[in-house]
Amino acid sequence: MPISIEDRVALEDLIVRYATSLDACDVESVVDCFTEDCELETPIMGRFQGHDGIRRFAADTGRYRAEKGGQFRHVVSNMRFKVDGEKAQILCYLLDWLTVDGKCELLSPGEYDCEAVRTAEGWKLKSRVVKMDVKFSADRWASR
Repeated sequence: MPISIEDRVALEDLIVRYATSLDACDVESVVDCFTEDCELETPIMGRFQGHDGIRRFAADTGRYRAEKGGQFRHVVSNMRFKVDGEKAQILCYLLDWLTVDGKCELLSPGEYDCEAVRTAEGWKLKSRVVKMDVKFSADRWASR
């Protein structure tokens, strides 16, 4: 069955809201994108569970930014969706950019593989796995 326009727009909005909230260091808006029993896994920073884990992940990202005065830009594209009732799989490409002192660097391209669920508040992420084409250490950009 094809995805409805309403679901497609809501799921795209969820992914964009997540990425832009993370880049803005808006911790609570990042947390609001997830269910309470969520899981996030990234090869750069590790695995985080529940709202407390997501809060820690987003705060750590903001701390790295504040320490170095840099700006992250998580650019997502090529979104694909599979909706089955109250669940959806979202796959999309990721370009993870960092700008520090006027110099912009692509940290690595990659892909998000997400599971979303429909809740009373709308679609929320239950899981998000990041697959990077080139694994790099957070120390690489945190210690600039």
